[in-house]
Amino acid sequence: MHTTDSSHGKGLGLSLAIGSALAFGGSGVAAKPLIEAGLAPLDVVWLRVAGAALVMLPLAVRHRDLPRRRPALLAGFGLLAVAGVQACYFAAISRIPVGVALLVEYLAPALVLGWVRFVQRRPVTRAAVLGVVLAAGGLACVVEVWSGLRFDVLGLVLALAAACCQVGYFVLADHGGGEGADPLGVIAYGLLVGTGLLTVVARPWAMDWSVLAGTARMNGWTVPAAGLLVWIVLVATVVAYITGVVSVRRLSPQVAGVVACLEAVVATGLAWVLLGERLSAPQLVGGAVVLLGAFVAQSSTPVPESVVSRGAVKEPVASA
Repeated sequence: MHTTDSSHGKGLGLSLAIGSALAFGGSGVAAKPLIEAGLAPLDVVWLRVAGAALVMLPLAVRHRDLPRRRPALLAGFGLLAVAGVQACYFAAISRIPVGVALLVEYLAPALVLGWVRFVQRRPVTRAAVLGVVLAAGGLACVVEVWSGLRFDVLGLVLALAAACCQVGYFVLADHGGGEGADPLGVIAYGLLVGTGLLTVVARPWAMDWSVLAGTARMNGWTVPAAGLLVWIVLVATVVAYITGVVSVRRLSPQVAGVVACLEAVVATGLAWVLLGERLSAPQLVGGAVVLLGAFVAQSSTPVPESVVSRGAVKEPVASA
């Protein structure tokens, strides 16, 4: 009976993780038409984060003691995991294809391993190093380095900045789960903090609000701009964050992180169908290698500190 319940819980967690990847993957293809319709990338980011913060406000009220107990966690989460990731990613997709931006962002698992190895000075597994090498090699194919970086260099830098902000998110998630910090409460306050930070930078009072009352073009199709925004706020942010957090609690950060690699596949496929952003065969192969590298790096657990002895380290073992 216990085994059946456990299997059911893992099955539900896996379904939620897949749903989260699908929801997150649809953010770029909905945001890019709004940017092309006249909104600045920061405007779309502010609308997304502020709208989601408004929806999640009841959870913030429920966990109103959280800012007093974990102020640094909430500030870091709002700055990096919310404002930093979204601003850099949306700015990147305004200059380079959605699929390329997201694949660059998926260097984050490799960068996390760099943080563990060189900042925390903890040994990492050989499989993790292989994941880093695969991700870097795949990225070289995605951006077609043999063509002299045909993509906008600033766009690539912005996508890499989004990956760095993702590293901050993973590090905060690793250190922020204790002391009764409810994940949904952290998300709610992170969105509120992110809204405050982005308000100063984006200055929404100067936004061209009339764009939301009109339409946007999506690969020759005409769609309501307000409908795209509703999708971004409710599905690509609120539903994506909640299902992602619940899936991590039912599975594990490693397994949920591996499933999240589907986000890049979904985003690339949707951008191909809805935006007409076609990738070449080498780029598709490179994207698959990036995802394989992310899979290996994400599923390879660093060597626990308990096995590290003075002057000697036991043979690292990778686990998925």
